Amino acid sequence: MSSDAPEPDAPAGTEDEDGAAAKLFDEWSVEDIEYTDPSTERYITVTPIAHTMGRHSSKQFKKSEISIVERLINRLMQTEENTGKKQQATRLTREAFEIIHERTDENPVQVLVRAVENSAPREETVRLKYGGISVPKAVDVAPQRRVDQALKFIAEGVHGDSFKSPTEAEQALADQLVGAANNDVQAYAVNQKEEKERVAAAAR
Repeated sequence: MSSDAPEPDAPAGTEDEDGAAAKLFDEWSVEDIEYTDPSTERYITVTPIAHTMGRHSSKQFKKSEISIVERLINRLMQTEENTGKKQQATRLTREAFEIIHERTDENPVQVLVRAVENSAPREETVRLKYGGISVPKAVDVAPQRRVDQALKFIAEGVHGDSFKSPTEAEQALADQLVGAANNDVQAYAVNQKEEKERVAAAAR
């Protein structure tokens, strides 16, 4: 049976039967996304698929092949109140993207990519023990962990702004992404990144 929709695991750039490139949420193009950080580029995958049904969940390091949008959606679910509510998290993300487009007149996928790049810490600290004494030491952060940390900070910022607050979750998400994309230190994700790097610099 033929269908107008692309296959669920179709890669970015897949065309539908009319020859048009598939779009995220049937609205946002995933073509011509620009990357400014070469170290994280291969770990920020952009595809028109927002739900892969966990087919990479049991494969080590395969999460980097999942769309950065779906990874954000999964991160938004990782709280006690939203666990397992993927449809709700997907709807919030779709509505937040619409708010971002209205506010910035940019492709919200591009804004998300820039937000992740700006929120990814380059250094952090580990604790080493020398003769029973615990000493902090600065270490470089692996590119894949940088992306993980950025998504974590963004999700934490959204939860902090919207939980038990009059701010709607989609508005909070849009605020966090736009702030992080503009490298605004007032944005929670950028603030956390700066704090991690500051602590690491002091531990050198």
